[in-house]
Amino acid sequence: MDETTAYCGLICENCPIYIATRIEDPDERAAKRIDIARICVEEYSMNYTPEEITDCDGCKTDGGRLFVECAGCVIRKCARARNLDNCAFCEEYVCERLESFFESDPPSRERLEVIRRQIG
Repeated sequence: MDETTAYCGLICENCPIYIATRIEDPDERAAKRIDIARICVEEYSMNYTPEEITDCDGCKTDGGRLFVECAGCVIRKCARARNLDNCAFCEEYVCERLESFFESDPPSRERLEVIRRQIG
């Protein structure tokens, strides 16, 4: 099981916010956050400013830093409450929340399907 596979099937290490968190140069990190804020507005209709793009250590972090969207994610909350590695291990897979999410990110479904076949 790939530890970087988020509960929903995303790969946290591919997330621009996760990547920006690891940039050591403050100017480069600030430029990356400006770009992320622009993408949030243009592609996802999420009105974030660069200052609101906070550090994130991935959705599976315990006590670490989480981007506001990750901290409030209903899929994350559900999977954590059920003590699941990710939603592929859930007996209610695929639920309505995931179906809705998969509409915006079909590769996440594919990742979870691969995991389900491996455990199945």
